[in-house]
Order: sequence, then C-alpha cells, then structure tokens
Amino acid sequence: MAGSILGTRVQRKEDPKLLTTGGEYVDDIVDERLADAAHVAYARSPIAHGTIGSIDIDEAASMPGVIGVFTAESLSLEPIPSSFNPVAATALLAHDKVRFVGEPIAAVVAETQAQAVDAAETIFADIDPLPTLIDLEEALASETLIFDEVGSNAVFSTSALGMPDNSDTDEYFADCEVVVTGRFLNQRVAPCPMEVRGAAATWIDGRLYQWMSTQHAQGAKNPITSANGGDEDTVRVITPDVGGGFGAKIDANAEEILLGRLSKEVDRPVKWRETRSESMMAMRHGRSQLQYVTIGGTRDGRVTHYQLNAIQDCGAYVAMGTVLGPVFTRPMACGVYDIANAEAQAVSVVTNTTPTTAYRGAGRPEATAAIERAMDLFAYELEMDPVEVRRKNLIAKFDDGFTTAVGQTYDVGDYEGSLDAVLEAADYAGLRAEQANRLNSNSDKQLGIGVSIYVEVTGGVDPMGEAGRIEVNDDGTASVYTGTSPQGQGHDTAWSMIASEQTGIPMENITLVWGDTDTVPVGGGTMGSRSLQQGGMAVNQAAIELVEKAKELAASKLEADPADIVLDTDSGAFHVAGTPAVATTWAELATDARAAGNALDVETRFEAGRPTFPFGAHVAVVEVDTITGEVRHLRQVACDDAGKVVNPLLLDGQIHGGIAQGVAQALLEEVRYDEDGNPITSNLADYGMISAAELPSFEVIHMETPTFVNPLGVKGIGESGTIGSTPAVQSAVVDALRHLGVRHLDMPATAEKVWRAIETASA
Repeated sequence: MAGSILGTRVQRKEDPKLLTTGGEYVDDIVDERLADAAHVAYARSPIAHGTIGSIDIDEAASMPGVIGVFTAESLSLEPIPSSFNPVAATALLAHDKVRFVGEPIAAVVAETQAQAVDAAETIFADIDPLPTLIDLEEALASETLIFDEVGSNAVFSTSALGMPDNSDTDEYFADCEVVVTGRFLNQRVAPCPMEVRGAAATWIDGRLYQWMSTQHAQGAKNPITSANGGDEDTVRVITPDVGGGFGAKIDANAEEILLGRLSKEVDRPVKWRETRSESMMAMRHGRSQLQYVTIGGTRDGRVTHYQLNAIQDCGAYVAMGTVLGPVFTRPMACGVYDIANAEAQAVSVVTNTTPTTAYRGAGRPEATAAIERAMDLFAYELEMDPVEVRRKNLIAKFDDGFTTAVGQTYDVGDYEGSLDAVLEAADYAGLRAEQANRLNSNSDKQLGIGVSIYVEVTGGVDPMGEAGRIEVNDDGTASVYTGTSPQGQGHDTAWSMIASEQTGIPMENITLVWGDTDTVPVGGGTMGSRSLQQGGMAVNQAAIELVEKAKELAASKLEADPADIVLDTDSGAFHVAGTPAVATTWAELATDARAAGNALDVETRFEAGRPTFPFGAHVAVVEVDTITGEVRHLRQVACDDAGKVVNPLLLDGQIHGGIAQGVAQALLEEVRYDEDGNPITSNLADYGMISAAELPSFEVIHMETPTFVNPLGVKGIGESGTIGSTPAVQSAVVDALRHLGVRHLDMPATAEKVWRAIETASA
C-alpha cells in the first residue's frame, strides 16, 4: 500500500482556476446573474463627532438615474444593541449623531454606480460639531461622551469577565531587585484586502438572496435576517470566492446588512461595492492598543513579576474590536515565560475613529509584542543578551498542559526547542560578531538583531462544534460540505487530502462545497486559525463515519460480516478480508443506496473541547542607516510549530503571508488621523503597504509538536507568522540603535521615526 498523503507537499487544487480563468467573486455574480441590478452608494459623514440636525436629500433624489434615497428615518431603522455593552447601540445609518468620519448617513440607489456616487456626494447633513476624541487616554478621561447612555467612554473591561483590579504597582514589585517600565503603542492598521467589501441582494418569491464577500456566511445570516424582519428561512447568504479578509470580513457591516431592505424598497436587485478609499476609511481597522508594562526580577536575569495594563481602542462603536484586549490579550499576557507573579488588565474605550475588529491574530499579537518588548527592556537594564534572559525564563518542555500565572492552560510546548532551532539556522553568534565589527568600525549602517518567542491560542471552543458532511455520488466522486470559509488558505486542497486519506477517493474526484447557508446551514466560518482543527477535523470525522457506513452496505452486498470488510484506500474498493478479487466500489455502493431511496452520505459535528496553542521563534536581521533612519530588512528566520502538518506547501504559504503582514506593521503600516478626526491615510499612496521589494526571502524551519486536542494532532497556523515576526523586527530596529541610547521605538519604524529617535537620544 502507498504511504499516507497527509504530510506531503501536494500542489493546491485551487490554483489552476485562480491563475487562469480566475475565481468567481461578487462582481462576477452580479454581471452574470443580476444584470438588472441597481447600484448602491452611501453618503458618509465628513465630521468625526457631532449631532445631526437634518439630512437634505432633495438634490440627490432629483439627479439623473436615481431610483431612491433613503435615511434611517425613512427606513424606520432602530439602533442595534451591542452584545458586549447593550447600552451602546450601533446605527445602521446615523440618525441622531455621527461618531466617525466615513460613517454612513444615507443610501442612494441608482441605475449606475457613477450616478449613485454623484448623487451621494450632493447629500448635505446639518451636523453640530462636538469635541473629537482621537487619543485613547484623552477619551478615557474626557467628560465628552460618545455614548451618553453609557456614562463613560470606557465600555468594556476585564472586570466584566470577573477579573479583579490590579494591586498597587509599587507594592507588587517591592521585592524585585530590578524593575523596568514601558509604554508601548500597538498601532492601528488597515486590513487592505485585495478585494474590498462588496455584496448584492435580490428578492425571489418572497425570499432574500444575498451574495457577500465574507469570512462567515452563516454568521452574516442572523443580522441580515433581523434587519429585514423575517425569519431564518427567508434569507439565504451565499459566499463566492473571497479576495482576502484578515478578520475584517468576519462580521456583516451596515452597508451589507441594508441591501435587502433597499432591494425591497426599489423592487430591484441591488449591488454595493466600496471604493479603495472607502475601504481605507470605513472598513474596520485592526490592532490599536496602548500598553503599559512593568517587569521585575533578579539581577541574574530571572523575571519574577510582570504587569500589563492595556487600553483597547474600540473605535466609534462597541463590537468585535471592543473585546480584543480584555478577552484575547489578557489570557496570553505571560507568553512563553514561567513568571511566578503576573497580572494583566484591559479596558476598552470608544473614540471618534473607524471601529476596530479582529485582525490577523486578534489580540494575541498584541500580548506577544508587549511581553517581548518587556523582555528586551529587562535585558537592556541588566546589560545581558536578550536571548540569555529569555532562555532563563522559558517554560520547560511539557506535553500534558501548563497553566500560567494568569490562568491560561497551554496544551503542549517546547519553546526552548524552537528557540534553539531558529538561533542555529540564523547563526546567531555570527550575527552578533558581524554587529560588533560594524560598531567597532563606526559604520553609518548598523546591524540590528531581534529575537521573539511566542505562543498563541487557536481554534477556540465552539459549543455547537463544526459541521462536516460528505456525500458520495453515483460516479464514485464525492462532495465535501464544510462550515469553514476559505479566502486563499487552501481548504479545498487540505480537506480533499483528509477525505482522500480516509476513503481512498482520489483528491481530483472530491469537490468542496462551502459558504452557502442553504447547503451548509451551520458553520463557524474562518477566523482565529480554527479551520483545520475544527472544519478539517469535522471532515476527517465524517470520512471515518462514511467508511463505516459504506462497510455496512458492502457487507450486505458481498454477503459478509461488516467486521470482515476491508477498504483498500489505494483502489477505493471494499472487499472481504483475504479475498480482494471480489470487491465493490464507492460508485456501486452509492448507486445501490440511491436506488433504495437513500444517499451514501454522512453529516457530523466535531467538538474540539479546548483550544490549541501553536508556538515558535523568529530571528529578524535589519540594517539601519543612522544618518537617514532608513531600515532595510535583511533576513527573517522563522520556526513556527503548528503540530502535525497536513501539507507543508500550505503551511509555508500561511507562514510567508503572516510574516509579510507582521513585518509590514513593524516597518510601514499605520492608520493616522488629524486632530479633528479626519483620516490622513485614506488611500494606498499615503498608507504604507509593503511589497516584495521591501522583504527578504524568508527562511522557514519546520518543527512538529503534535497536540492531544484532536485526532490528527494539528494546531492553527494562519496567524502565527504575524505574531512572531512583528516583535522580532521591532526589536531588531531598536537593537541597531542601542549603542546610541535608544531603548524603545513604537511601530512603525519608518525612516522619519527612526531618525527622530536618533536625534532625541543624541540630544
């Protein structure tokens, strides 16, 4: 028999279509199936914070091609209470006040997109300005309230999760020989998917059909249903190919939720597609967390106390971004370190900025960045090598769980093993020698070496589990139905490999079905690196159960005991043990089942029970021009452990993409506002997007530490590269400037920021 297909470098099934004829996106569906669709554009607030007096739509309504103009009042829209703070409700269209520049205040439906956009630009809202709150700490202390009903701009905190307030800092660190503090800003970034948001909607026989570029069709169904006043049977959400999400396409947003209402009002199919500038301005942003850290310990490098206080920026509304600090950053505060005393608290604050949401890593990169920067500061204070300090404090290798001082229990870990692997591959000693040579020669271009070690939490625990279904067709091919939703990760390839491994049906004869709430009613979507260990495991479980069902049918057909039936996965044929010449195939069994009025299929739910904790270590090498401040990224060596590997090609793709995104945050990306709340990075000319020109070829080291949480021993990998790369690159830049007196530099490390840090230190 041939060996297992799992663990082999199988080429992606998705790529031939994507690289030739292309995928099928929302725009393609509209062009092919909704040729008479009208176009929707939204008039948006030009002011960050103010009370709405009136909205004048008369000129827009009279413009050529305009079918209708709608406001919150004309649609009788009610604000939607937040599940995280019900008092702070979200407006689908602003009606009493506006809370950020770009907030939708009216919808225009017209025959063409150009006509809709032109009409939207004529809508005038009489807005009485209120003080604008952009700075997190100012918003926290301000008497100006973004939500009067809440009574504060602090809308959520760890106290809501039953966590006590921090003890007095001075008392907490009283026994430490060395105490170091830091203030770090994990800056706001824009997701920038290649395909911006888009959706289309139409009513057919009293039922709403909506196509969306989303990461979670099943999750979008409820808010769309609620907005249209029906029940779940009246709405069908369909997700075609999606050109990137990174977390920002998890939730359905107002612009998408309203399409069903607008379609019903004008009695036409409607389509909405945002522009790139709209996407930069109004698509939910990521990160934006201010961190105060204190770290203390002994003079020989042992950390005994750690304290993290985070202020999470929600943006203008209380939604997914609100809980990132309290729910996701806090539990991972200790990272990979065995710290006897650790505390972590977070408070979430509303500001007059675009709402924030989950962005690749969702709170875990922020926790890693905080503890890794703290470790560097501690090492600098002791004048020790940052690697030596880290090694002294690592959690020892374990394979049956480890609980940190903040109460998070990891599954398996070999953190020192990943560190050793990455240091050897990078030739850490050689890099330090080269750095010393440059320092001794007084070169203008100094070398910086950054090291980060991380652990993250993936998969989560879904009380409903994840859905998986496999049906064998009469010709012996199979259809795999999954509740996960791919946007380039390679689900078709990976799920086909898993199903083929168990059934013997060739990968090319397996079709993946996803993203349609009629065919897959239940699904958790794709987020939090959950897909393989939830959706993939559901497919694995369904395939195992399908084989058992087929053995029952084969036993009846071959007149044998089911226990004696064997599946030859090389040929995909069932036979009685010891007599392979007499066999039956998947096609024959499926045909017989259908003739009897049944289908040869299995639907199942997989429940993980607990999350998994991938980990790894990164070494970044940069060159900093101390005259101009320019940073060149020379090397990135990464060891990212994701348990057992299903397909090394897919693994490398996820690691490479994650590293690129993490490096971009460290060096280039930042969403910025002026003091009045106007975005000043609202296009890709002003916002620093990374390209291949700024990146080296990544050096990836494979390491496998299987988890006991699921049958295949797999862990998540989609976000790991982002979590490990960012602090490594940030540390490398600071490391290049240490001899000049620079101890910390907030991201992004742009040439101007580096130059100013050098000038400040020299002064």
